[in-house]
Amino acid sequence: MKRALIHIDYTNDFVAPEGALTCGEPAQAIEGRIAELTREFIEAGDLVVFAIDLHRKDDPYHPETKLFPPHNLEGTKGRELYGSLQAIYEANRDKPNVIWMDKTRYSAFAGTDLELVLRARGIEELHLVGVCTDICVLHTAVDAYNRGFRIVVHEGAVASFDPAGHEWALRHFRNTLGATVV
Repeated sequence: MKRALIHIDYTNDFVAPEGALTCGEPAQAIEGRIAELTREFIEAGDLVVFAIDLHRKDDPYHPETKLFPPHNLEGTKGRELYGSLQAIYEANRDKPNVIWMDKTRYSAFAGTDLELVLRARGIEELHLVGVCTDICVLHTAVDAYNRGFRIVVHEGAVASFDPAGHEWALRHFRNTLGATVV
């Protein structure tokens, strides 16, 4: 079965201590596992997609402008991948199995060509990592489920600023979406 690793928003603004909308220590603690999975998938020739939140300053038409402080702004250090993941991406960005995809909504499928990219490559199974478990990872998982993909969520590679939301989302992945949580 062909598989893909989908990175969701593991950026400085969502992870670093000084990040604009940081998940803090829980997100920092998963860096090693995310890096390990990324190397594994790249070396195996599996598709690796970096689905990364993109915002423009003071965008009056984006619903998150009213919900959250400015974050992942175009052209800022806050939008760069956190920690060792930036170097891994830079070293592999020209490989045909590594893709950067801007997203402007919670789900990596909303307003992107992610589904087309996956279908063109015959991908059937999506492995999800990143932040926030109960927001962008969750919305991506729901959309993947609705499109018929098998879902694997790496519990040691997802995090949230909300411990209760994180635990709820893990249960939802298993019990409602039929995802495998490893």
